[in-house]
Amino acid sequence: MDRFGLAHRISRKQDRLLDRLRDRRIDASAGLPGTADSLAALIGEEFALLVTFRRSGQPVPTPVWFGLHDGRLDVESLADAGKVKRLRHDRHVRVAPCTARGKPKGPFAEGVARILGAAEEEIAELALDRHYGLRRRLYVRLGVRLGVRSVYLELTPTGVDRA
Repeated sequence: MDRFGLAHRISRKQDRLLDRLRDRRIDASAGLPGTADSLAALIGEEFALLVTFRRSGQPVPTPVWFGLHDGRLDVESLADAGKVKRLRHDRHVRVAPCTARGKPKGPFAEGVARILGAAEEEIAELALDRHYGLRRRLYVRLGVRLGVRSVYLELTPTGVDRA
């Protein structure tokens, strides 16, 4: 039996639907190296394009909600999402401001990401709540009630030079 509940499976299907609505032209731009040395381009934006990498090195772009704090970016994701699995093998990411469908609106920044521990999740949630307010609180409340399992990711910019 699936270890995730019905609501979680519905959330996965919603993610797949949103992925199909994504602007296909972003795949080419996701493969270009970042030119921004900070996350400043994300200030005032609603969505960020998070690019993670498959083992083959192929970039996988995903539009996400985000919160900023202390020069870092926080994202919440389904615990079993592809981006979380990819980050377990390659922490390198790229991020840029984008539209809801993922079309980049500014320069990409290179960075590294990590999955936050339970003790750090509150800070990430506060950053997301500050950014989205009431609609975020309603979204979280519904997800918690329905049993959706999620994790928080923290992205730290590394500048334009990737070591």
